[in-house]
This record gives sequence, C-alpha cells and structure tokens, in this order.
Amino acid sequence: MYSTHRIFKRQRLLLWLSILLAMGFFATTLSSYYVSKQAILNAIVAQELPLTSSNVYSEIQKDLVRPVLISSTMAHDTFLRDWVLGGEHNVDAMARYLREIKARYGAFSSFFVSDRSARYYTGEGILKQVAPQAPRDVWYYRVRAMPEPYEINVDADLANRDALTIFVNYRVFDFDGRFLGATGVGLTVDAVRHLISSYQQRFQRTIYFVDAHGKTVLFGNQSGRQETDLRAIPGLRDLVDRILREKSGSYQFRDASGLHLLNVNYVPELKWYLFVEKRADAALADIRQTLYVNLAVCLGITLLVLFLTHVALARYQRRIEDMAATDKLTGLLNRQAFSILIDKVFAEYRRNPQPISVLLVDVDHFKSINDRFGHAGGDRILRQIAASLQESLRASDIAIRWGGEEFLIVLKGSALEQAQHVAEQLRLKIEQAQFSAAAQPVSVTLSIGVSQYDGTESCEELIGRADAALYAAKNGGRNRVCAESFF
Repeated sequence: MYSTHRIFKRQRLLLWLSILLAMGFFATTLSSYYVSKQAILNAIVAQELPLTSSNVYSEIQKDLVRPVLISSTMAHDTFLRDWVLGGEHNVDAMARYLREIKARYGAFSSFFVSDRSARYYTGEGILKQVAPQAPRDVWYYRVRAMPEPYEINVDADLANRDALTIFVNYRVFDFDGRFLGATGVGLTVDAVRHLISSYQQRFQRTIYFVDAHGKTVLFGNQSGRQETDLRAIPGLRDLVDRILREKSGSYQFRDASGLHLLNVNYVPELKWYLFVEKRADAALADIRQTLYVNLAVCLGITLLVLFLTHVALARYQRRIEDMAATDKLTGLLNRQAFSILIDKVFAEYRRNPQPISVLLVDVDHFKSINDRFGHAGGDRILRQIAASLQESLRASDIAIRWGGEEFLIVLKGSALEQAQHVAEQLRLKIEQAQFSAAAQPVSVTLSIGVSQYDGTESCEELIGRADAALYAAKNGGRNRVCAESFF
C-alpha cells in the first residue's frame, strides 16, 4: 500500500509539472512572435509547398496521360504497321492517317518516322529524311536505342515553325518484335502554359519551369516570372546554382517585393525544374490568425483536461489504493499487498532482528457450508470470520485473505511459542463464536499451522512450513493448532 501511495503521489507531482510546463510553453509562444513566425514559415516550406508541388506534378502527369495513350494506340495500330511492312508506297494514306489522328484527338502535331526508309512523315506528307549526323534528329536515334516503350520530350517542332512542343515519342515494332520506327503526338507549350495558369489559380501559388541552365522556360499566362535568367533576380540569384545542383528542396529568398517561400522538384520526363512559390506575407496573413485561435483553444483544452484529471485522481485515488491492496469480500489485505509488506517486514528484521511468526488458517469443512447455504451464505461466514480475526490481533499484526477459505496472519515480535498461544486463542474464539447464514446458526472451527521465520529463508519457504503444519492439523482431526519448528 505504501508503494501504491507513492505511485499516486508521483502521478500528482507529474500532473502539476505538466501544468507548469504547459503554461510556460504558451507564455513563451505568445511572447516570442518572431520565433513563432519563423516556425510557421518553416512549416510552409517543409510541408505546404512540397505538398502543392507534388499535387502540381501529379496534375501534369495526369494531363500527359492522354497523349501517351494516343501515341500508344498509334504505335500498335495495324494499319500503320501493315503500311510500313507493305513498302510505304502510298504516302497520301499515311498523311491522311496522321491528319485524322491530329484532328480526332486535338493534338498539336502527329508524326511517324520510319526506320526502314528514314522518312519523317506528318499530316502534310514527307517532311524530311532523318540522319544520325543531323542535330535535329538526335531525338530519333535516342528513342531508337532506349529500352523504354516511350519518352516525353520537349523540342522545337520543325513542321510547325519550330514551335516549342512537348512530344510523346513511342517506339513501333512489327508483329515479330522488330523495330519499325517512332510515332506519336505533340502538345503545344502554350496549351501546357494554360494548364499551369489553371494550377496557379487553383493552388494560389506561382508556378513555373526552369531549365538546367537556370532559365525560366515555361510559366502561366499571368506568372510573375517571365522568360529570364533567374540569376538576374535579387535574392534568388544566390540560390540558383545550389537549386540546380540539389534538384529538389525548399528555399527562402527575399527581393524587392518581400520574402518568398520556394519549393523545387526536378521533373525527369521534361528535364526541367518545377518551381512552386508563395509570398510569405500572404501566408502569414492567413496563418497568424489560425495560430492565435489554436493557441487559445489549446490552452483552454489543456487546462480543462488537467483540471479534470486532477479532480478524477483526487476522487478515485483512495478507491484505487483500496482496490489494489484490499480483498473485496473480507476487507482484509490481499496477496498483492502481502508481497509488498513482507519485504518490508524482512527488511526490518535485518535491521533489528525480532522474531516473526506466521499463522496459516483454514476454515474446516467450508465446502459443506457452501453446499448448505450457497456461496452467498459462505461469503457471509467468511466476512464474519475475517472480522473476528481482525478484532483479536494487535495493530502491528498483519491479516491477509490468502485465498478461498484460507487466511494468513503475520505476527511481528512473536516467537513460535507465543504464536502458538495466539493461534490457540483464535481457534477457541471462532469455535465459541455464534455465526449465522440464511438466518440459521452455523458452527465454525479452524485448523491453524504455525511457523517461525529462521532469518535466512525465503517467504515461500516460511509459508511452506506453515502449510505443512496446517496439513498436519487437518490430518490430526481438524479444529487444532500445529507448529512446524525450524530447529
């Protein structure tokens, strides 16, 4: 019980410490706005902007799925493959096919390059002959050698006045798996720019793409960034080389318009860097109010929870202590409490050796009482016996409900002979007492085993000897006291 009490005292101390720490936390937060502001900015840079960047990247990937599917359909089209295998004789048929693809799906351009003839076909017919040494044809020989089925590439479209175009280049194979060429469609960069503008409006961020040289190459229709070298922008110029080297991360920079928060992700399909930018002032305007509201709510909830916890602990502490150490039926101590107390008794013995004896008490023929009066009647008899035993003991003695109809009594400062005398008095008292169950008188007797602590044995050995003495008392006819000496 002492240990349990100490545990609850420690819990109460921790409770008050928690209150003090919480109050200190809120006071520090409210009085240190600069630190809070920096924490908010860091949260935006580390969490909000990366999430927006990931969403934008996902949107771009989604918008590129349709042209990929169109290109895949072209690459697996039976007409296209049969036409190549047939000798590419009717150029008008291929041109008409590519025009229909372009018109049906709203593509900016459509094409096919034959590996057999090295011809570059568009909806207008044969555009040119591709050659390994031609710089404008490097893309085809890259596609020809790559293991992937397709690539997404940004290049100038020769068939459309070198308009910057996002191409989906898909490899074409015949029915036996032999490479026939490359086909696909192109999206105008202006269309993608329109998509970026829609992303900016939806996510309320400035979004633009930067190439490997630090040039802004793609932006929304109303982007704050134009086609310019980022090294010319104050504040950002010092970060450009680091950004291009790291390829992804979160950054902060300041220019004439204020502090900017920036997240960068490298898009390998485009070989560009996706920049997602937000003005810090706009971010703080929304979050500052949220911070104050959250602080107030958190403070209120914290104080309420701590108050309720304190009230609950104060209300139920005694009940929990009693439940942990007391037998519910008899009100005596239970085995859990005994295991704590006996260690304390043995420790006292080591400091000041005084004799210790134990009595192991068993109610004779208790099963027959249960059979006659039921368990409720048996429980009533046990409560009466426990009360009688408790009344007969000294304040220093310890009475325990050992289990079932057994009780254990620890007599401090009592040698074996004195313990036998106490046991005999208890036996006589119970034998002469008037007990009742179900409004009927019940005669009760006890068998008691007695042993004295030898100073070195364990608790189990001490009780084991008392149990052996109890066994002898039962075999001797019950209603008697037997002692097991350690001599």
